[in-house]
Amino acid sequence: MLMVGTGALAPHVVLSHAAVRPISEVRIWGRRPERAREVAATLGNHGFSVEPCDDLAAGVIWADIVSCATLSSTPLIEGRWLRPGQHLDLIGSFRPDMREADDSAVARAELYVDTRAGALAEAGELVQTLASGVIKLTDIRAELSELVRGSAPGRRAAGTITLFKSVGTAIEDLAAAELAVEGGAPGHAG
Repeated sequence: MLMVGTGALAPHVVLSHAAVRPISEVRIWGRRPERAREVAATLGNHGFSVEPCDDLAAGVIWADIVSCATLSSTPLIEGRWLRPGQHLDLIGSFRPDMREADDSAVARAELYVDTRAGALAEAGELVQTLASGVIKLTDIRAELSELVRGSAPGRRAAGTITLFKSVGTAIEDLAAAELAVEGGAPGHAG
């Protein structure tokens, strides 16, 4: 897994993925290499190796899962770096003028969102590519609730590139708060 971003959310994103996937290696990339080293150091002793990554393109090419949690207004992930079977998580940008991935990355992937309403109003990756005609509304295959209920399929072929775009929703915040209050969050005592 490659974690793009070194803010407070980064370690939690890595640990969340590792809680449900067999993550054996993690690399951390940030605009400030010293911060990537700091985040990598905080993730030691979790059952996977972790190291900072100095070359974003090489990190993307290397990873099976690329997760971005940044406040970038310019694309960081280029579609030409993606390879069949990868998953790209874009969870940092949350305004129409923010982007973590370029048009090519969005166009190459099967697209999934937390909610269509939120993503179509707030996700720069989608707002901008829809406006320029790179993608169309029907390219968004499902939202999170449809995937969870099983009313829409997820990845259909092993070689497919998948992209999940989240801008956050109140219901996600409520679920997280309930877990925290009940002590049910992974790795936390009540």
